Amino acid sequence: MHRSAPRLTRILVCAAVPVTLLVTGCSSGSGDGDKKDKSPSSSSADSGGTSAGSGSGSGKKQTPVVEPAKYAKLPDACKSLSEKTIKALVPSVKVKGGTAGRSTDLLARGSCSWNGLEDKGVKGSQYRWLDVSFLRYDSEEALAVSGAERAQNSYTKEVAKAKAVKGAKNLRTSPAAWVGQQATAVGYELRKTGVDFTYATIVTRTDNVVITLTYNGTGYAGAKPPTAGALTTDAVKAAKEAVASVATANRQPVAAGG
Repeated sequence: MHRSAPRLTRILVCAAVPVTLLVTGCSSGSGDGDKKDKSPSSSSADSGGTSAGSGSGSGKKQTPVVEPAKYAKLPDACKSLSEKTIKALVPSVKVKGGTAGRSTDLLARGSCSWNGLEDKGVKGSQYRWLDVSFLRYDSEEALAVSGAERAQNSYTKEVAKAKAVKGAKNLRTSPAAWVGQQATAVGYELRKTGVDFTYATIVTRTDNVVITLTYNGTGYAGAKPPTAGALTTDAVKAAKEAVASVATANRQPVAAGG
């Protein structure tokens, strides 16, 4: 009973005070309590809302846009060069249709080769060997690398490989103009089976496809081997044809320079 006395006294006092004072004075205690309760929760809500907004904005990672590969397939390697070209570069060719290389994925890689020995009687014989290979690269969104970028890396490696032939002599390299988007001609001499062979290799890139064309030959029975200049000129012409075959296989126009 004694404990409830102060509370009862306060109620009686408030009852005796005019209405206006009762509203302001007697409700001031509860107002302070509301203010104290509201302040922290309001502040917490505000800061929570702000941090949530900024967190969702800054934490979200944008997926980089990777350009899709231009070419989706490769030509039939054995049909990438015309019969006329094969006849001119490989006289007396053994297999006109060429010999296809093994591949577990013809959309990614393919190759074909031709060879022939032309007998010129008392003037000796001329041997020629021609090979063309294709490598195609898709874009990798997970790695943020386009097919063209992957092909460019492959192109660099293929050029290095063409220059690293064991036993090669008189190594020569030069840009091959108007063949694909970038191309390098590699030439050298190599002695095999007691005979000197002359080699010309053209490595070229057209967007996401890398093409390596190798042409070599020699003379037998007293016949002179082909000159490096003539062999390279013929190899460049054939490489341009191989580049065009990629666009044809994908039914796209051939751009200037490949």
